[in-house]
Amino acid sequence: MKEETIEKIKANLEESGLLNDLPQEWHGFHLRHLNQASGDVYDICVYGNEALHKYASLYFHEETHEYKLRLKIGLIEFCRIEFITASIDTFVELLHNQLESLLVELTEFHVEQVSSIVRRKKILEWDYTRFLPAEAEGFSRYISPDAPIKINNGSYVIADYVDFDMESGVTFYYNIYRDEFFSEARIWNIPNVTYEFDSSDLEELEEKLRARLMPRLMQVRAWAEKEAKERMV
Repeated sequence: MKEETIEKIKANLEESGLLNDLPQEWHGFHLRHLNQASGDVYDICVYGNEALHKYASLYFHEETHEYKLRLKIGLIEFCRIEFITASIDTFVELLHNQLESLLVELTEFHVEQVSSIVRRKKILEWDYTRFLPAEAEGFSRYISPDAPIKINNGSYVIADYVDFDMESGVTFYYNIYRDEFFSEARIWNIPNVTYEFDSSDLEELEEKLRARLMPRLMQVRAWAEKEAKERMV
């Protein structure tokens, strides 16, 4: 990142008083000031709840010349598009008006905030415990279908198995625009796409989960352990 960009960001932050206005503790989240550049990103600060594995980070993206807010839920990271702006004043206003409610949203589940399309798909009523165990192959079920998480581009995370120590896991999504279920894995936080769980309805997905979930978790576990050993060499 260019030095003049960093200086401009620091000046904007100081003039706006943003960092002075943010509470140190907020709804179970703790504020950590970062103020550091990495590549084309300047990380300002992050609210984190380590017990929930949830984080909300404020940063400036040099490529787009915009201030942004990034969420990390488990291993999944995405921007909240309603916070993207090139103006520090607008950014501060958005944070004052919406940041607190966003942090509350991360700690509570409200079914009325779930898309009606997801509800009509009967995902929240799905009897998933018969084939989605709480623990499997060293992974924990971090997100379950009865409390799906909305991310970007019309997708919801409906199930997520994670090993946080290895930063690895398997995630299942539903996209409301494509009306499709799909999956991807992460091995040490590097995405690994598969098409073996692509489904058009819950019945088809359930059939594939019964047959393929355990082999997929075993596969991801093996890849993650192999990578861990290679890192130690």
